[in-house]
Amino acid sequence: MHQYTKPLFFACRSWSVRRIYIALPFLLLLVLSGLLINNTATAQEKGVHFEHGLSWAQVQAKAKAENKYIFVDCFTTWCGPCRYMRTEIFPQEEMGAYFNDKFVNIEVQLDTTAKDNDQVKSWYADAHAIMTQYSIRAFPTYLIFSPDGHALHRIVGAGSVQSFIGDVRESFDTTKQYYTKLKQFENGRRDSAFLRQFAMQVHDAYDIALGSKVVKAYLAGQPTLLTPAALDLIYLYTSRTTDEYFGFLTKHIAEINGVLGAGKAEDKIRNIFMVEGRILRYNEKRVSDWQNYPKKIAAVLPSHANEIMMRIDIDYYLAKKDWPNFEKTITAYMKQYSKQMNDNEMNSIAWSVFQNCSDASCVSQILDLSSQLKHTTVPAYLDTYANLLYKLGKKDEAIAMEQKAVDASSDDERAGNQSTLDKMKKGEKTWD
Repeated sequence: MHQYTKPLFFACRSWSVRRIYIALPFLLLLVLSGLLINNTATAQEKGVHFEHGLSWAQVQAKAKAENKYIFVDCFTTWCGPCRYMRTEIFPQEEMGAYFNDKFVNIEVQLDTTAKDNDQVKSWYADAHAIMTQYSIRAFPTYLIFSPDGHALHRIVGAGSVQSFIGDVRESFDTTKQYYTKLKQFENGRRDSAFLRQFAMQVHDAYDIALGSKVVKAYLAGQPTLLTPAALDLIYLYTSRTTDEYFGFLTKHIAEINGVLGAGKAEDKIRNIFMVEGRILRYNEKRVSDWQNYPKKIAAVLPSHANEIMMRIDIDYYLAKKDWPNFEKTITAYMKQYSKQMNDNEMNSIAWSVFQNCSDASCVSQILDLSSQLKHTTVPAYLDTYANLLYKLGKKDEAIAMEQKAVDASSDDERAGNQSTLDKMKKGEKTWD
């Protein structure tokens, strides 16, 4: 099951590319008959038509001559969501109907590989310039330019046909255009409503350096930082202990809880330590920093240090596929801190075990520890639990649980869950 959401940190569990293998004689027959060529051309005509063989200067000239906007797909070869958009979304007829008469559409590869062809290589300089000028740090990023070549809008992340077209429509709304608002900010616009909304938009666009400037301007105009609106932005732009407002969070825990609710400050600080701690845990050159990390946590959250360290170890052993240490650590963690792990975290861990672990003991242990998931109404959680049951050979229970997932699914989710259910009924594998 795949879920595609924005921003870049997608809720999808895994990415797979469907490949269709055709017997060589049949393939040759299709080519000779012209059917394969005709079908490919038809698919390209129905979907978004991307220009190839043009330089960036020629693209701009073409757009100006035809009075069309420019749509730029900034992608990398390693990016799963990029591939999803290029193979599943852009080829759809509804996308072609919307884009082809309004835009000159181009694809720009922003990484380099040994397999790059001459066309990609010819774009190296322009690709680097685009990536630098527009501070592209997340993929996929989409840029939209006016017919005269001025940047108007920026979109980050994958989406469905309908949601993506909705995002692109904002390119024609001057109150929502990313680069129009950036120019207003650079020209001195400082009203609070504008700054707050733009700070959130910039964060979604993954230009954190710019967003930090916008947040600072917004907070400078507030009589106090202890309001829901101000704290929302502080939370949004504080993800490391080295960030500007981390010290503010640690010094005002009680006041923040009074505004946002009991435990909200501790939850945010804990999450920051978790993210930072994971980086330390993986860095073999910073062993001493990792060893001293409990003291750093205890200085701010005295009662959380052991819990956070164990939680980071769980993720570490999971990523390393060290199943004995993973099983030992997560079992000990759940006995002491089960209330600290919410359904979404448990779902993510359980799915990773399902996909990667062939140890029946470990899968069985996770099934027991994640039993909370079967009592929810969230299709993704029900699907995870059903798959764990299925991998352990509990086919009937798995089918019943997966049927619940299908019944609870939205239109976007139903096809994926139904496919899983069909595989279970046929006795086919549901894992990679």
